[in-house]
Amino acid sequence: MNEYWSALAGGLLIGLSAAVLMVANGRVAGISGITGRLLQGTQAATGTVFILGLVAGPVIYRFFSGAWPAVTVSASWPLLVIGGLLVGFGSRMGSGCTSGHGVVGLARLSRRSMVAVATFMFTAIVTVFVQGLFQ
Repeated sequence: MNEYWSALAGGLLIGLSAAVLMVANGRVAGISGITGRLLQGTQAATGTVFILGLVAGPVIYRFFSGAWPAVTVSASWPLLVIGGLLVGFGSRMGSGCTSGHGVVGLARLSRRSMVAVATFMFTAIVTVFVQGLFQ
């Protein structure tokens, strides 16, 4: 059971931060939208602090645990860059990313978010299935 506590705490913190951002700023906690507004220079200070909090997460983790979070990436840099650009393009095309649609949109019972999350999940399942065929 102990291995689930960190996931539970993380989920609670994500929900709390999304609620605080909505109350303080009136904005949905969608990372692609916040980042896009930051790059355009139209983001309020609250959104900037929200992004800084995401970046500070691993540092805070290291402070309490004494080690950096374990992350293993086996893809090449070009593949990561292409994947990142495709995710960015897709999140703009879909009017939001997984965090905005999945965390806040579903909580607000948004039909558009329900369709988006179903599409994300379907695509992820197909991707894992197809990847398994080639291993």
